[in-house]
Amino acid sequence: MAAAVPLILLLRSGANTTVVEAEPLPFNFLRAQATSFPVRIDPSPEPPAPMVRFAFPPHRTRTADRQSVRSTLNSAGAFMLRAASVTVASHPIPEWLRARYHSHAVVSINCLLFQYWPAGGRVRGSRWFRIESKKTFAPPKEVHVQVTHSMPPQKMEIFQSLDGWARDNLLLHLKPVEKCWQPQDFLPDPASDGFHDEVKELRERAKEIPDDYLVCLVGDMITEEALPTYQTMLNTLDGVRDETGASPTAWAVWTRAWTAEENRHGDLLNKYLYLTGRVDMRQIEKTIQYLIGSGMDPRTENNPYLGFIYTSFQERATFISHGNTARHAKDFGDLKLAQICGIIASDEKRHETAYTKIVEKLFEIDPDGTVLALADMMRKKIAMPAHLMFDGQDEKLFDHFSMVAQRLGVYTARDYADILEFLVGRWKVPELTGLSGEGHKAQDYLCTLAGRIRKLDERAQSRAKQAGKMPFSWVYGREVQM
Repeated sequence: MAAAVPLILLLRSGANTTVVEAEPLPFNFLRAQATSFPVRIDPSPEPPAPMVRFAFPPHRTRTADRQSVRSTLNSAGAFMLRAASVTVASHPIPEWLRARYHSHAVVSINCLLFQYWPAGGRVRGSRWFRIESKKTFAPPKEVHVQVTHSMPPQKMEIFQSLDGWARDNLLLHLKPVEKCWQPQDFLPDPASDGFHDEVKELRERAKEIPDDYLVCLVGDMITEEALPTYQTMLNTLDGVRDETGASPTAWAVWTRAWTAEENRHGDLLNKYLYLTGRVDMRQIEKTIQYLIGSGMDPRTENNPYLGFIYTSFQERATFISHGNTARHAKDFGDLKLAQICGIIASDEKRHETAYTKIVEKLFEIDPDGTVLALADMMRKKIAMPAHLMFDGQDEKLFDHFSMVAQRLGVYTARDYADILEFLVGRWKVPELTGLSGEGHKAQDYLCTLAGRIRKLDERAQSRAKQAGKMPFSWVYGREVQM
């Protein structure tokens, strides 16, 4: 379990010295390591927010311009990030901090926030700087404090007993490989004499596609390409994971075959976008690598109740998203692209049916536990699979991509509410009886939540109209309306 904690530093530049103040972590361990950096340390003894001050020589330049300030901050920041990365096992953490995180959490410093005052200490002219720790293989933004294996051991028996049910009711939603479409069915045939003409025709059609739609299409493709993460996530779920890599249980067979079917989606969209010549494939490929390396944080807690609720929601979300991109492609005159997005959407619909059937069975067997699990997931909010998306430049890339998708109507907050409403009806949540007191509260919460989300969406829509433009590396840095 890991938790990243921000380290806040205040830098003040005066006539004789530059002072950096750091809080709110304990720095007794930092003092012991500070000898490697030429600083004077003046720790404050006041709990519960210990502080340490680092005093530097004054700037050599007469004017502390932005460049010299940033250079000083980076020097201090690099040292502090190295020195302040600690583990609970090797360094004492005070109770005020320990209470915020699990006792076995690894606490690390993820960023530095600097505030600089020009000589004279006037706050009016202050500037904020942010320096991130350079973790090549870490997510670009914070993940939640992790909870693991939250399902009671006795409920493992439910899923073990359902293996026969899954074999009879789940696997029928898979298609035999020989009857499945393949990406090549929708792309120019490289062995054909007319290959180059077909590619030219494809590129001509793609010229009519606007950048904002391309951003949505690329975002959808990148989401599909992070498939290794999704199979990994399914194999974290207690009671249904593939224990060997080739397990014959129905749950494991489903996970492998589902992954194999999904694998065609990213392949097809990737090849299509490559052939259009409209997008920066290297930036897209970097984004995919970053995303797979970052993983995802669905907050499913190794719990198959939560996991299958999550997949039910997500399969319907991708069905809606690909369906909407198909309609847009048709409007832009690219009927082949519309066909591509439509065939992917049909797969997602079939997978949605399978996952919702699992949760329906859980409601039949354990209505109280399942309604509590559904309420838990909705309170935490369903995180999109690609929420840790990063291209090496934009740390809020997923948020910006989502804003474009919201504006175009590819996937919106209203869709989120509609999905919830659909699932609540599909699983007959309002009709549940025999619930515990907590179960009744969860039922009431779920039956009114979609309406509340729609009201919030109306407010968000009015704010979104004021959004500006943002450059996207996927389309060679061209600006796209948010």
